[in-house]
Amino acid sequence: MILYRPVGLKEMELIANANFEAFPPRLEWQPIFYPVLNQPYAEQIALEWNTKDAFSGYCGIVTSFNVSDDFLQRYDIQNVGADMHNELWVPAEELEIFNESIIDKIAIVNVFFGNEYVPPSNIELTRLLNTFNK
Repeated sequence: MILYRPVGLKEMELIANANFEAFPPRLEWQPIFYPVLNQPYAEQIALEWNTKDAFSGYCGIVTSFNVSDDFLQRYDIQNVGADMHNELWVPAEELEIFNESIIDKIAIVNVFFGNEYVPPSNIELTRLLNTFNK
């Protein structure tokens, strides 16, 4: 199954540092890792939330990745609003095993820049993000 995850700049830097193979551990105040089930929902979060959030670096990055359907059966689909607002709730303590279940690499599929965005110091990541600058 293809899943999507909207992330901010700092989280994207950590993903890049992990060779695009894993999501970073959750912070102590983040008990759930929530990948979403469709790209439009991930884009909505990235655009409406991350681009306005200082902690996200005023940058919303939509990632996609594959996880086996068999592995994902352990998680119920959660609907948190409109029909497209479907996500999985992965407990933070299960993120390591979730990461091990990712097939291939985590890919960037879209990027949104807020007005206060400042490019990261990682030149390669900056170039990659700029390929989405429209």
